[in-house]
Amino acid sequence: MLEVTAFGEGWTLEHEGGRLPAVVPGCVHTDLLAAGVIPDPLLGRNETGVAWVGRREWTYTAELGTARGHDRTDLVFEGLDTAAEITVDGRTLGRTRNMHRSYRFDVTGLRGRLAVRFASAYTEAAAVREELGERPAAYAEPYQYIRKMACSFGWDWGPTLVTAGIWRPVRLEHWSTARLARVRPVVTVRQGLGVVELHVDVERTRTEAALDVEVRVGGQAARATIAGTSGTVRVQVPDARLWWPRGYGGQPLYDVELTLLHGDEVLDSWRRRIGFRTVELDRRPDRHGTGFTLVVNGERLFARGVNWIPDDVFPSRVTGDRYRRRLGRAADAGVDLVRVWGGGVYESEDFYDACDELGLLVWQDFPFACAAYPEEQPLRGEVEAEARENVVRLMPHPSLVLWNGNNENLWGFRDWGWEERLAGESWGEGYYLGLLPRLVAELDPTRPYTAGSPWSGSWERHPNDPAHGTHHSWEVWNRADYAEYRSQVPRFVAEFGWQAPPAYATLRRALPGEELAADSPGMLHHQKADDGNGKLRRGLERHFAFPEGDFDRWHYLTQVNQARAVAAGIEHWRAHWPVCAGTVLWQLNDCWPVTSWAAIDGDEREKPLWHELRRLYADRLLTLQVRERGLVLAAVNQGAGVWRGDLGLRRMTVGGVVVGGTRVTLEAGARAVTVVGVPAELRPDGPKEFLVADGGGLRALYFPAPDREIPYPEPEFEVTVAPGAVTVTARTLVRDLLLQADRLDPAARADRGLVTLLPGERVTIGVTGWKTPDVAAARAALYCVEPSR
Repeated sequence: MLEVTAFGEGWTLEHEGGRLPAVVPGCVHTDLLAAGVIPDPLLGRNETGVAWVGRREWTYTAELGTARGHDRTDLVFEGLDTAAEITVDGRTLGRTRNMHRSYRFDVTGLRGRLAVRFASAYTEAAAVREELGERPAAYAEPYQYIRKMACSFGWDWGPTLVTAGIWRPVRLEHWSTARLARVRPVVTVRQGLGVVELHVDVERTRTEAALDVEVRVGGQAARATIAGTSGTVRVQVPDARLWWPRGYGGQPLYDVELTLLHGDEVLDSWRRRIGFRTVELDRRPDRHGTGFTLVVNGERLFARGVNWIPDDVFPSRVTGDRYRRRLGRAADAGVDLVRVWGGGVYESEDFYDACDELGLLVWQDFPFACAAYPEEQPLRGEVEAEARENVVRLMPHPSLVLWNGNNENLWGFRDWGWEERLAGESWGEGYYLGLLPRLVAELDPTRPYTAGSPWSGSWERHPNDPAHGTHHSWEVWNRADYAEYRSQVPRFVAEFGWQAPPAYATLRRALPGEELAADSPGMLHHQKADDGNGKLRRGLERHFAFPEGDFDRWHYLTQVNQARAVAAGIEHWRAHWPVCAGTVLWQLNDCWPVTSWAAIDGDEREKPLWHELRRLYADRLLTLQVRERGLVLAAVNQGAGVWRGDLGLRRMTVGGVVVGGTRVTLEAGARAVTVVGVPAELRPDGPKEFLVADGGGLRALYFPAPDREIPYPEPEFEVTVAPGAVTVTARTLVRDLLLQADRLDPAARADRGLVTLLPGERVTIGVTGWKTPDVAAARAALYCVEPSR
């Protein structure tokens, strides 16, 4: 039987003529940090002071001793970051130049000093650029010349910390006769019959040995003979239970075990979990353009999505528990799709396992983002090798439903001046429209592929045409008021978002000793977007008087604006289902403490946006919107049953007087939207009035003017506290009340975000992690919209 020996102990990192203890998996930065050589690069402005780390060579060493008694011993690296030479006592085993794939070296009988010497990623990229020529990109760093996590070189939400190291586990495999080199599972289901077809490749040391494979799944078994180095075994599972995305059904998973046999001797085994489900991508043209609708088990879905970036700038620090916490928070917010963005990595098995269990659909980008990528060697061979490996590696996961060729590169070629600068040089089109779709069709025919995001499906249309395929909506954040989201109904919004700073306690930890201000040195350093603070200010000034010199109000109002901006988009687009078939918020998570578009900050604290997502992505959503025919009420029902109920409409003054009202009987079918007009006599007359719709425990509000024009009363409310709860009773209209629980205690969390109270209404906010409840402290941590002054 193949024996595996973990090889994570005994490593050292050479530094300044000495050796430091090294943790494997890990990276140079984490080892230097643990040894006290560098300060934490995520705090203050330390990032700039450790830039030298990414520009040096680094060598990891360990003693290699291989066991006897087997035909073969292999040294297996699951991930090396990135350009490395591997030697034993000076003898070269091989060289690597790709972070996104694994490597295997025959070390049978070898003993001695194992060394993994990493060149600087800058040096490797410069050599490739010199050989292949310049290619344009959205950022000045050379990430397009090396198969490495692009955002290591910095992004508009991330620091520039160019890593090196053994970033995934290392092991020794000892085996005889033969081993399983690759198992490619093709899982299908039709009319309740599940079929698992395993395409098996083996590596042999004894070519004459007779080999069989046996598979077991769902109480069924099958056996086949391996002739030469490959074969196929197929097993059928009657009455297979279907795997569904969350909210549509359960997530039954089946254990699959494949055994490689030589007679009765077990040589090797392969174990995975699978799920039975079908997935299609409906891209048929219609009177609105060209659709982009995911269909799982025959059910058409409005995708409630978020974009996922690497959860740590040092990915080796992300544990299985951390994945589950973060993805669990996505599921708690009503998310049913996670897009793994193309400037990061193919995530670890822990990520996809969690998505399988939580019912989170995974849209997987191939790792290309915001740049023109050369298609010549040495990159082309690396791209094919990594794609082949990772497509097969991730195939068992039922959560994976879509392969995507790149992020924004087709758009960049057309709109960002690349076409002229390239002057006919390769830039990646051959990957996205040639190599990658061929590989997916060959290896993984059960899943759809799309060439990029955004992509309209044809060069005959603009790549980011909202009427065709996927659309990225960034003009709004960059240049316009978020009300402009309502001016279009894209077929699928794959990126959109609005910035806000992280939680107060996160900033206090990240910027120790700094007097916080919107433009203080640390705040500006932890704002990576081009003119990010300027865009925050302009976006705020469209709705509020800017709170000059008042950091706490600025912090609160920018978070309010983020939640409102995202709400404006999602409410509008969901209300236009099935023309619009999905929204994928940019972004769920952060990799460090930063002002960004994330719903959960780098210290894992939820912004008000996360709480707002729970409302926006719930199965049932009420929204009041202005359309061509006037003010309407839309009831969005993504549940499996019909939604029937009476809704109350109230026209009110900001002083709390009801000046009109009616009841509306509303029925929304399963997975459907119903829109009814608001009677003319209930439409607010100017900024002193607003409209409230209530029903089924849901509420929608419509204010006809920006806040700066609304004559709000001074907010008045009473506060009481009890263990685990803060209760607020409103005496006036209190708009967008927020308890910033982390101001009570850095460990405290609130179970609610923004809430608007009408006069006389009460809300109880659950609070955990607050050891010393106090009314004065609670009142000081409560914020709400105030009259413009």
